[in-house]
Amino acid sequence: MAALGAATTRAAAPAAPRGNNRHPRHRVAARRGRAALARRFELRASVSPAVTADAPDEAAAEPLVEPAPEMKLSKLACPICYYPLVSASDQSGDAASLECSTCKKVYPNKQDYWDLTVAVGSSEYSESMPAATELFRTPLVSFLYERGWRQNFIWGGFPGLEREFEMAKTYLKPTVGGTVVDASCGSGLFSRLFVKSRLYSLVVALDFSENMLKQCNEYIKQENISDERLVLVRADISRLPFVSGSIDAVHAGAAIHCWPSPACAVAEISRVLRPGGVFVASTFVADVIPPAIPILRIGRPYISQFTGNNTFLSEVEFEDLCKACGLVDFKFVRNGFYIMFSATKAS
Repeated sequence: MAALGAATTRAAAPAAPRGNNRHPRHRVAARRGRAALARRFELRASVSPAVTADAPDEAAAEPLVEPAPEMKLSKLACPICYYPLVSASDQSGDAASLECSTCKKVYPNKQDYWDLTVAVGSSEYSESMPAATELFRTPLVSFLYERGWRQNFIWGGFPGLEREFEMAKTYLKPTVGGTVVDASCGSGLFSRLFVKSRLYSLVVALDFSENMLKQCNEYIKQENISDERLVLVRADISRLPFVSGSIDAVHAGAAIHCWPSPACAVAEISRVLRPGGVFVASTFVADVIPPAIPILRIGRPYISQFTGNNTFLSEVEFEDLCKACGLVDFKFVRNGFYIMFSATKAS
């Protein structure tokens, strides 16, 4: 497991004697010893708010990519059959709906977003989601999310939106120029930053909350952001509306702890990623108070049952989950409760 981060104190290597009187084999052995010693130290940032988690080496100069083709909806697929969707245009020439060529299910354009949930169109059937999911579907939380709610995550060690975005960009560097899905995008904090960076040919802002997507669309209009490289989609994280192996990158900021089943969600992310595609996520890890870990380990099934929030106790759990879903080359950075990690779809 590789730990990634810079806000850390490395052990100082012993100073070598002056001159060049050491045998070459001794010098090589010394260098190897110092490297092994450094690797033993886990790269963790201080919990102190005066120290922020540094990202890996920042991405190189941002290249401009050509606007996404007119058929940007071609990336979308039926969440039931996983086959590409066919668009049906209205009199204005805009796509009014999308239809699956196999099961013939129709997915409507809700003006603010495309609704690609499995149960869309059902007149009688409905199902409730965990409390954490339903909370973010409310108009109030959707309104407050970018007006103080998300900014308060700094208490848990989150480095701030701009710094977090720079860290994510570095992890996602191998996928520049492709399609990035901002999963559980909320009000589109990072979706808009991805579009403005012009690093990706297409950005998919994806969330289950209708009100979050409406807020996202309002911010897009307020900031005069072009939708040439952007599409808003309502979908279930455990049933992603994309063809297998068609997505270059998936980003999920402060979201995985709210997913009903992280295992099902990460498995879906692995399915839609192309070989070499990258998954980057940030969330909380509740291991900064060691005496509480045994209690949390016993109690977290009940916490999850009643609140809908998942409690994670170490970065090893994320690495194990990614590995189980075919994602390798796990890397992470820590700062207090905060973790950002990345994993790559096996080639």
